[in-house]
Amino acid sequence: MIDKNILSTMFTLKQLRYFDALARHGHFGKAARACSISQPALSMQIRELEALLEVTLVERRPGEAHLTREGREVARRAQAILSDARDLLDYGRHAASVLNGTLRLGIIPSIAPYLLPKILPHLERAYPDLDLRLRETLTDTLLDELEAGDLDVVLLALPIGNRDLETTPLLNDRFLLATRATPELDERRRVEPGEIAPDKLMLLEEGHCLRDQALTYCSPLGMGRFSNFGATSLTTVMQMVAAGYGVTLLPEICTDVEVRDERIALLRFTEPQPARTIGLSWRKSSPRKHDFEALAALILSALNVPAPPRSVLPSACARNAPESA
Repeated sequence: MIDKNILSTMFTLKQLRYFDALARHGHFGKAARACSISQPALSMQIRELEALLEVTLVERRPGEAHLTREGREVARRAQAILSDARDLLDYGRHAASVLNGTLRLGIIPSIAPYLLPKILPHLERAYPDLDLRLRETLTDTLLDELEAGDLDVVLLALPIGNRDLETTPLLNDRFLLATRATPELDERRRVEPGEIAPDKLMLLEEGHCLRDQALTYCSPLGMGRFSNFGATSLTTVMQMVAAGYGVTLLPEICTDVEVRDERIALLRFTEPQPARTIGLSWRKSSPRKHDFEALAALILSALNVPAPPRSVLPSACARNAPESA
């Protein structure tokens, strides 16, 4: 029998959710807006949580809120509890069927516009009861949101480093050298990475996995001598290549969309050809592994590709990628 006195002094998941929002935003007003409640209501819930735990969680300052040492530890534990609670809810909702209800899928920008149009029609036909919520942003942000429980699964380049997540590879995506087409260019010729002029290598801006992957492959070219141009989209990079301002490494899955200009030529590299492995990742604690495996199978079927061999190019969004090119 549960002691009623214990129940009367228990915090609620709602209080933990409010405190988690405050920990993430560092501001009462922003946290309240994120939780869709008033700032006084959120502040009252935080004070009640402090009273229940008998510890000061927040150092209140004008315009900002700093967690105390105890507050940081409670925030860490609260995030774990909230993640487990979401997983429990997911288990109850999805135990009896596959890919129904809400699925929050994150995807990186160098994959989203090229694979989603091919995958989504198959997903809608095969699983009409699925409510798919899409989120496109950079890898580090996706992984942080996945670990926090804000996303269920992410589609990105593997490997992802030392994170407590489970992954499954889907396809091997080779890189091509995109350059300006000229009459004397033999597009059948294979190129070596050493042939790329470092100051002509055009890349996406920092934070994009594609940039890190290109730098990893081209590291023999030297450090700090590559083009200082950094774009936010592959489309911009490809237009610069078409105009003759440089070259870039282009994933093969992007060619149908990004190479529609006769001024651009594509060259293959010598073996082993650089490539990235595209795959899915989810929390090891998630009870929806059967959903993610079904999603992986559908993606492979939609793209009509077999599971990939191991990639020949390290494809993590390496925070310490060599600044070379």
